[in-house]
Parts: sequence; C-alpha cells; structure tokens
Amino acid sequence: MKRREFVLKTGMATAAIGAASSVNAALNCIGLNDTSINIGVIGTGDRGGGLISVMNNIPELNVVACCDVLPFRLEKGIANSGGTAKGYKDYRKLLEQKNIDAILLATPFNTHSEIGIDILDANKHLYAEKTLAKGYKGITALLQKATESNKIIQTGHQYHSSRLYTHVVDLIREGKVGKITAIECQWNRNGNWRRPLPDPSLEKAINWRMYREFSGGLVAELCSHQIDFTNWVLEATPDKVMGIGGIDYWKDGRETFDNVHLIYSYPNGVKATFTCLTSNSKDDYQIKVMGDKGTIILDYVKAWFYPEGDYKKEIAEVDGVSGATVRWDEGKGIPLNVEHADPSKQALIDFKDSILNNTSPVSNIVTGGRTALCVQMGLDAMYEDKIVYWNKNIKT
Repeated sequence: MKRREFVLKTGMATAAIGAASSVNAALNCIGLNDTSINIGVIGTGDRGGGLISVMNNIPELNVVACCDVLPFRLEKGIANSGGTAKGYKDYRKLLEQKNIDAILLATPFNTHSEIGIDILDANKHLYAEKTLAKGYKGITALLQKATESNKIIQTGHQYHSSRLYTHVVDLIREGKVGKITAIECQWNRNGNWRRPLPDPSLEKAINWRMYREFSGGLVAELCSHQIDFTNWVLEATPDKVMGIGGIDYWKDGRETFDNVHLIYSYPNGVKATFTCLTSNSKDDYQIKVMGDKGTIILDYVKAWFYPEGDYKKEIAEVDGVSGATVRWDEGKGIPLNVEHADPSKQALIDFKDSILNNTSPVSNIVTGGRTALCVQMGLDAMYEDKIVYWNKNIKT
C-alpha cells in the first residue's frame, strides 16, 4: 500500500473516531431488566468462557445466553454459566432473544466489526474484546455505526480499568517520573501459542490466531494492551511506526509472526517500543515508563518507582507504603501499593456501572478505535517493510 493510499484509508477511520467521540452524549439505557443486566456471550472460547466465570461473581450481571460455532465450546460456556444459559450456534438467533440487555463479544478478531455492528443494530450494549476491529475498513465501519447508536460500548482493554494503572497514570501526569523520554513494553512467553485440536479439521477454527486472514497475531492479541496504555498515558496517538518480525522459531505452518519488535514515535518525541517473543519468557509482561526524574515499572498487578540520581538515604512511607523502607542503592524500586481488583473483573464491573449509570466507559469506542488503528499500522509496517504514518490532517 502506498503512503497516499494509507493516509486516505486511515483518514476515513480517524474521521469516524472523531465523530464517535460525541456518541456518548446521547446514551440511553432504557429497557434494562430492573437493576440487573442480562448478558449474552458470543464466543465462548478461552477468553469468553473465562469471563463468564468472572461475571458469575459480579452482582447485577446475569449470563442468560451463549453462542459458539464449536459445540464443545458452547457446552463449556453453558456449563460455566451454571447450566442456565440458553445456547445458540448462530449469533443472530441469540440477538433475537428479547431479554438480553448487553453482549460480550469474544470471537476471532476478523469478525469483530461485522458482529459488533449487528449487536448495535439489535439495540444491545456492547463489550467488545480487544482489539476492537481488524483492518481500516472494519474499524471505520464499526466506528461509524457507533455514531448512530445510543448504546454503551466498551473495549476490552482491561488494564484501562485497573485502579493500579489509573493510579500510575495519575502519578505520571502529576510529574512523578518528570518529563517522559521513552516507554519500553514487552510481553514474552515461551510456548508455541497453539491450542490443542480435538480434530485436525478444526485447525483454523481453533488456532485462528496463527492465520493472517483471521488474526493480527501478537500485535493484536498482546501488544494492543500496552499500546492502549501508551496512548492513554501520553494522551496522544503516534505519528509513525516502524517494525520487524518473523516466523523464526516455530516452523509449523503459521502465518502470523512468532516474534515482533515495533517502535512507535509520538508527537512529543517519545519513542515507545513493543516486543513480543514466543521463545523466551524472561520478565514476562512489563511496561517501563522512563522520565528524567525516575522510572515506573508495571507488571500485571504490581508497580514500582525507581528514582533517578544518587539516592543513598532510606526512603520511608512513599506512595502509601506504610512502615516500609527501601534503599535505592540496593537496586530495589519503591513499591506503589494500591488496593485493586483483578483487571478483567474491574473492567466488567465498569461496564455494568456504565450501563446502570448511563456513563461512558474509560475504555470506550474512541480509545479502542485509536488502539485498533495503531495495531493495523504496526502490522502494515512489519508485513510491508516500511514506515507507516498516521494521518495528521485528521483530528481524533
């Protein structure tokens, strides 16, 4: 794709984001079943099925219907609901069930846009698992539909709901790390990323993440969370992205890369790097926000502050850490202790609250759309071996 073609396509999508940002002014939550919310789950694989179990422990959320094209996954989803949910093979039939208020969408990436549009057309609230949509056409179509809908739409970047992450973002904006100079992110695993097959004919249905037709690979499935965080903390989207990856370790017929290395350049000069490996798990998941006054490192549920400079004295009661002392010259960061729920559970609680209170989620159609565009830019940069530019002429 030539740069002019890319700018035109991303221009359409970013224009749609700008329009979508005004959607929540007209949100309407009429039609709920008293104060409880009946949920239908479309896609009951590992993620969708797992979130059913989480929702079982959230008051006011009731899983009343499940849908999956694979019978064994549908059966598992129904079982996870306590056996009370109604099962469907065709999601369109599920959307006809009148007592459903909202849908959790956890299907393969390439189906998000089409099914998401059908969900909004059916007048249901939407929790769309990350990444929001695949490709510029799919992103644009879903964002455009959002401008026509008065329903709550939340994107499943669960760390955006984490109270720890929210606290860290607040600290950074208050100057904790000083001027941000770089952000380094990684999500490393050691494994082939495959799911077991009950039948070889189900290879693409189960291992869809391995095939470009259906998947954005590591960028969409893992990096997207950290890209979303970077956009959030910087309050910006990148000017350009470059990257490289390959199928260099798992020679098993997959089409999506088994390692990715991306650099996103932001308008304020910050460069953010994103690395995913499937052949080495050292340090697993990590976000490192680096500034001229210090560094904050985040993992899934914990965070630490590493001040800059020659710190020899003991530091006590820092950021709510009562009774703890840390010596910087021992190479230990200062823990940032915050009471918080599991991020996935918190995200679903936030979705529930947004519906009941008629408020826009923090991880919404706009933030999700911007992250989806960043994901597609990264994929284009790697697959087409070029620098990919954001369309600066369109305000988002």
